[in-house]
Amino acid sequence: MLPTASSQHSARRVRLQALRGRVGLGLVAGLSVLAGMTDAIGLLALGDFVSFMSGNTTRLAVAISQADLALILRLALAILGFVLGNTLGVLLARRLNRRAAPLLLIVATLLAFAAAWPASITFPALIAATLAMGMLNAVVEQVNGLPIGLTYVTGALSRFGRGLGRWLLGERRDGWRVQLVPWSGMLLGAALGAWLQQRLGLQALAASCGLACLLALVTVVIPRAWQLGYMPR
Repeated sequence: MLPTASSQHSARRVRLQALRGRVGLGLVAGLSVLAGMTDAIGLLALGDFVSFMSGNTTRLAVAISQADLALILRLALAILGFVLGNTLGVLLARRLNRRAAPLLLIVATLLAFAAAWPASITFPALIAATLAMGMLNAVVEQVNGLPIGLTYVTGALSRFGRGLGRWLLGERRDGWRVQLVPWSGMLLGAALGAWLQQRLGLQALAASCGLACLLALVTVVIPRAWQLGYMPR
């Protein structure tokens, strides 16, 4: 029996959706490597996380308990910078007609500023890097309807663990395994970032800048309709 035009169209749509998912996850992997690399460099060179705000929140609470006013101010402003970065990311994404490449180039500019800043005064570099990492989250928010976190992986590990629990109970839901993609990317990126920082110090953020530029070029060849599906609405 020959396939009907309707069945052929449905099969083609399924193949395109699968391809869109694979491309999206590839982009997520690259962005997570960027986030992990930048966070490791920031932690080692600046003494603070630049994308892992759960860690900075815990450190802020400890600083408050110890009445360390200087550290309280530094960490509070770093967290605020990250939040503002997320806000600016959404605003700029809308202003740029939800195109990822210009947004990634702005992220790259902030990282270049941080890399060029004198290591003797770290606060401006810290704020620039946290702004960049916040903005990065506006590049991909979901892939084929699955929520994705780029600069933090606690949620990804939680979703993976809950999915594994349901799988062990016999439920066969799709999507939970892909949560390991951002976690693996961040782990690899952090290892690379630590290696670079040990050799270049704060200037290792120039590598993060270069990777952001490379990812901007990659997004140019991703179909426009797919980009719209990845980015925040």
